[in-house]
Amino acid sequence: MPRAHRDASPWRKAPQAAWSSPLTLLVAGVTALLSCFLAGAAVLHASAAGGATVSAQAETSCPDLYGPSFTQRDVSPAAMPALLDSARRHAPAHGFGPPRASMYTPDLPNVEFGGTAYKTRLGYTDGGLDQLTLFDGSRAPGLWMGGDLFSQAGLGLGVRGERGQLPPVVGVYEDLVNPAPRWWCSQQALAVQQRKVDPAGGAIVFATDRASFDTAVAAAGVGQLESVRVTFDAPAPATVAEAEDQVRRADELVAAVRADLGPGVRLDAGVPFSVSHEIARMAQENVRDSILPLAALSVLVGLGGIGTVGLQWYQRRYRHIRLHVTRGAGPLALGGLAVAELGSALLLGGAAGTGLAHALLGVYGPPGAASTPAKWLSIAVAAGVLVLSVALLAGVVSVRVHREFQLGRVTGGRGRQVLFWLPWELGAAALALLGWLRLTERPPLTATDPVPPIDPLALTYPVFVVLTAGLVAARLGWLLLAASHRARFWSRPALQMAIRRLAGARAPVTGVLVIGVLALGTLAAGNGIADGQRNALETKSGMFVGANSRADTESPVGTGEVPLPEALRGNSTVVGELTGTGSVVLVVDPVSFTGSAWLGDFDPALLDKLGAPGPDGVPALRVGHRPGQKTALPGLPDAHPVADLALFPIIGGKPGYVISRAALSPAQLTTVPKWTVLSELPLSGLVGALAAADLAHPNAVSRDAALDSLPFFLVEWTFSFVVLLGGVLGVVAVLALLVAVEVRRRQNALAGALVLRMGMRPRALLRSHLIEHGALAGMALVTGVACGVAVAAISAPRFDPARWLAPRSVPPDPTLFVLGATTAAVLVVAMAGWLAVRSVRTARTAELLRA
Repeated sequence: MPRAHRDASPWRKAPQAAWSSPLTLLVAGVTALLSCFLAGAAVLHASAAGGATVSAQAETSCPDLYGPSFTQRDVSPAAMPALLDSARRHAPAHGFGPPRASMYTPDLPNVEFGGTAYKTRLGYTDGGLDQLTLFDGSRAPGLWMGGDLFSQAGLGLGVRGERGQLPPVVGVYEDLVNPAPRWWCSQQALAVQQRKVDPAGGAIVFATDRASFDTAVAAAGVGQLESVRVTFDAPAPATVAEAEDQVRRADELVAAVRADLGPGVRLDAGVPFSVSHEIARMAQENVRDSILPLAALSVLVGLGGIGTVGLQWYQRRYRHIRLHVTRGAGPLALGGLAVAELGSALLLGGAAGTGLAHALLGVYGPPGAASTPAKWLSIAVAAGVLVLSVALLAGVVSVRVHREFQLGRVTGGRGRQVLFWLPWELGAAALALLGWLRLTERPPLTATDPVPPIDPLALTYPVFVVLTAGLVAARLGWLLLAASHRARFWSRPALQMAIRRLAGARAPVTGVLVIGVLALGTLAAGNGIADGQRNALETKSGMFVGANSRADTESPVGTGEVPLPEALRGNSTVVGELTGTGSVVLVVDPVSFTGSAWLGDFDPALLDKLGAPGPDGVPALRVGHRPGQKTALPGLPDAHPVADLALFPIIGGKPGYVISRAALSPAQLTTVPKWTVLSELPLSGLVGALAAADLAHPNAVSRDAALDSLPFFLVEWTFSFVVLLGGVLGVVAVLALLVAVEVRRRQNALAGALVLRMGMRPRALLRSHLIEHGALAGMALVTGVACGVAVAAISAPRFDPARWLAPRSVPPDPTLFVLGATTAAVLVVAMAGWLAVRSVRTARTAELLRA
């Protein structure tokens, strides 16, 4: 038996021998780390997108509608116990707690209190007293009356309505106003009334307990309740898996209650959150399908890095490999030797990458939780990538040994030439063109789409454009280096030596160039598109609302007859709106508008040009100018445009004019049909102040809820993975450059030592290496950043899910990104040059010559 098979000491001592090249171990470990990190991160990223959608849907849904909901309308009070008892009996078996019952009468037009009839609604809900603010009184059995009606009627505690037949009024609470607190969300139409809105609703009188409610209903002569609802206080799900489980259990409970009550009972039952679950599931699948090609590409790049590590190990250990071959070791055994030396680094790197993918999910992923099945799946996928990495390492070394020592082919020259001349860039360009066509054909988002249709091929367009640019740059670099032997710069030896070293390592140079361009390009494109969507959501909502919050109000507030409430002074402004001439005319107060409205990029100094009418007409800012736009203003002299604007808050990009309220006389102010309050305060602060002043506040809206943010978030989350991919590819590019320096360490050390002996100064040698690596990094930087910024500028408007609303989505200013990328490239070049010169300074020329 050959000695190599009897003595396994080289394989046993392989982990120790690997430390002869710590950089190789480091590169192998980091490459495995990045590959497993990206593989696991892709699974977690998609699951977190679903979790973030579930959380966002839960925030906009009523808290008691996460589970099942049962509603009966226009039913007798006697029908209530059957529904409530059935729900209470079946709920524990399906994982739900005690039900919450709420019931309301219709508006009762003539309920007597203190000798006067009032329009009143009677209501009761389990736990409702805990969600009301009690001004006076107690929780004794009886009724709680709203403060407005109590003070208006001049009543005292203990009074009984309906000539003593109603339970006593035992408490006075603060009336609920729109928007109601979230606890009242599902009952808002019944528990909250705006008496200023026509038709006026009745005051809400709550019973403190079920018995008092039954007594009040009987005393008021109510034959049927307007609404009876049974809901459950279920926890808000955090992931799609949790939402699916909760919806399934709720459906089972609904079916059980229906079976109890029988088909003859009119019951509106269902699981309202099932729609939210479906939206979250679709969002998760959208993001998953979108990043799947990118994740596969990233894993392939990582495996390519493992193959490069295998080749580098083969070159470094070539003398030992040849010795083992002469002793009878076969290709598979030597592939196992490579695994024995580098396997621990791969294993540790893969485990670290998997752990980092889980630990850093909150940094790189959407702001949601990943489900437990997704976490296990990510571990399995990362383990699969690690197994492939180990198999690839062994395979690369085994194939190289087989070709060189068994087939006698030292290099695959002809095959390499064939691979080089294949038009890879044309294939990438064809895929980019396909992505562009799918992107341009992408339909606009409509109101019926719960989740915007996202085509995964369209989302790969920026990546394939960058890849095409990288392959073209690599092709040109290869051809230039092939012809570099004609270069004659011996008068500048540092430059000449840099060119020769680049030409002597064309394959590593082109590989680093492709990865570098792809890294910088995807970083620039992904960052630009993701930030563009975030900015688009902010600017579109600000343009639509006009401030942090707004609400329509009454004409006396606009004319100044009724001042703004004290809480709104200094942080709010009143805006009037006139129509009738084909253009929207906005009437603003320049001073308060500047301090309270959302201005965006608008220059507030332009408002100083507005004022009273002059000989040329009313000074006005013209918005969204069209060729046929008239200057006529309703009931005023013609507009005299003092500036042209593409956009303005509230008006958007529609044709319109902005004038000062100083241009209107007091009589003309009264003819303005619509007045709106814009405020810096959150919506609750705005409507609370208006309600406290007994002012109407219909059509209230805030920037947070003005637009459906999910379509913007989906695009942002998808391209945040592109940013992650670009960052990882950047690390791979740096590692590839350092590996190339390490592979040529002995060669560079010998050549450097000789030129130093021939009289070249160390500073000139350092400059030569900086020129070499700087040229490579500079080409990757210029090509990648320019291509990424350009493709982001072209495609960002196409990814805008609300193209119907101005302004268009545009990437942010790339200056900071360019400066950051340039700084990083300079540091990498300096490090690579330092490593190359360090190998020269620490080398012993005699030993290099003997080797």
